[in-house]
Amino acid sequence: MDINLELYKVFYYVATTLSFSEASRQLFISQSAVSQSIKTLEKKLNHALFIRSTKKVHLTPEGEILLQHVSPAIQILNEGESLLTSEEMLTGQLRIGASDTICRYCLINALQKFHRSYPDVRIKVSNSTSIGCVELLDKGQVDLIVCNSPNSSLSLHRQIKVLREFEDIFVVNPEHFPFTENPVDLKKLLDFPILMLSPKSTTSEYLHQKFSAQGLKLIPEVELNSNDLLLDLARIGLGIACVPDYMLTKQNELIPVPLKTPLPKRQIVLVQHDTLPLSPAAQRFIDILEIV
Repeated sequence: MDINLELYKVFYYVATTLSFSEASRQLFISQSAVSQSIKTLEKKLNHALFIRSTKKVHLTPEGEILLQHVSPAIQILNEGESLLTSEEMLTGQLRIGASDTICRYCLINALQKFHRSYPDVRIKVSNSTSIGCVELLDKGQVDLIVCNSPNSSLSLHRQIKVLREFEDIFVVNPEHFPFTENPVDLKKLLDFPILMLSPKSTTSEYLHQKFSAQGLKLIPEVELNSNDLLLDLARIGLGIACVPDYMLTKQNELIPVPLKTPLPKRQIVLVQHDTLPLSPAAQRFIDILEIV
């Protein structure tokens, strides 16, 4: 017999409260809708389920039998819904795209907090350049990305939220390149070996544009895929490395080269697809990311 589950749900609430009005309140539907649902169920089952009076509602013997079978079923369904909507029982997978630099310096704390709060969620981090991360998002291989902006690949996107600003700086080991405190211009920097990220990065795009705007041709000495490795090479005196300012610490043994005109600030942005729905895990991670 094909009977809508909602009819049994209405029956359960009326049978357990013995009140049409209380059942309507708990179900957030009108009392007339409750009454009509019971009439429909009784007609389909060909049995009266309630004895109605002006003041009270009682179950018929057939209603008692039905309640014994409906009650455990409704309770199991309610328990299942509770598990799926409970923050403590969040499951599934969180898929993030980000560069190694952003992961290490900007996402670690958020990932740690998320994992502690939702240990049953699998975390998959796809490592790529900021440009490559956009490709991952386009292909649906990640739920969201955290990347640098400006980013030429973000022209068609979507829901973009700025997480923080940063400045690109040139750093040097003063034992190998004794710069003074006097600021220098970009042209002067070209007298020294420049260490920077590979051409497939937003940083490379950005730097070439800034040098070109001043009529300068930027020809780096070394191009790598790792900012951390650029710092290592600068520390041993191979050249001047361009890295985000948030990477510079006292432990680097490096100092920033003062520029006459500092490079304009860039942003680290959170990007999600505008047509693909976010998983509950991804939404919870965004909530954490915005407050960390």
